[in-house]
Amino acid sequence: MNRRTLIKSISYCGLCALGGRLGWRLSEQTWRAGYEIPPIPERPESAPVDPIADEGSGMREPPEPDVPMTEQASYLEKIRDFDRPYDDDFVLDPERFELLRTTAKHLSRVQRVYGHGHFNLLSFDSMIKVSRRYGKIGDFTAEELTFLEEIFARDAVEYGFYGDKVMAEMTAQVPDSEVVKVNGTGHYLFRGEPEQKYEQMRLDLEDQVFLTSGIRGVVKQLQLFLDKAVTTEGNLSQASRSLAPPGYSYHAIGDFDIGKVGFGLDNFNEAFAETDEYKRLVDLGYAEIRYTPTNPYGVRHEPWHIKMAT
Repeated sequence: MNRRTLIKSISYCGLCALGGRLGWRLSEQTWRAGYEIPPIPERPESAPVDPIADEGSGMREPPEPDVPMTEQASYLEKIRDFDRPYDDDFVLDPERFELLRTTAKHLSRVQRVYGHGHFNLLSFDSMIKVSRRYGKIGDFTAEELTFLEEIFARDAVEYGFYGDKVMAEMTAQVPDSEVVKVNGTGHYLFRGEPEQKYEQMRLDLEDQVFLTSGIRGVVKQLQLFLDKAVTTEGNLSQASRSLAPPGYSYHAIGDFDIGKVGFGLDNFNEAFAETDEYKRLVDLGYAEIRYTPTNPYGVRHEPWHIKMAT
């Protein structure tokens, strides 16, 4: 029995598939074209970089309750003990891992120069323009750009990630008119329901929770995923159990992460689920969990992740 059938079988929620899978190829003409250079913000935010804090995505097909418990246990073991390698993981060879490492460092240079907060909204085209303009970043090589294209285009099922792609185009942009900056966090939320829900949550919990990660564009998700893949020595399956691959993150269309004030890095592990603040979120109806301990997406449990997008 293949892994896709296995995941269908252990799901208890028949979510609808989101969007199509549109192919996209980045041509040399596209990324070398001339256009206006976006300015570096005058005061780049110095927001903390998100540690492991992401999500899975929606289910592709309805469940089938016919998989042996032994196979279910194997799947559940992976999402419970998510940060270790398994024999059938997708791992880059040494040459590709070195390209992964250098490309991740290049993305991090963009983030340092452009500012952590602004980087969350940076589009792929703008990233290329910024890197070409500013010597502290340096122009991306054709090999690096091709590698980023391949990472974005790859079907994440190959990693053992079973969500749908919610961002079909690598060049997708987040319109400035649709977002609002959340003071004191370095992050952004979409106007409307996400902003309203966060503000009401803060009010109901007397400012004891705060935004730890909001909107993430394609470039931000690329940087997070590649950085995690560096720490796993090129194991993309292991990385995807903690972090949605680029294009698959619901942070791009509405979801956000919250944490307890003063709780530090424990906001990004299951200790958060033991806090009084989380229990109050549950009681108040805020904590609709997308990534439960037995979720069908191939992702670890994320009690901090607030579901907004459907």
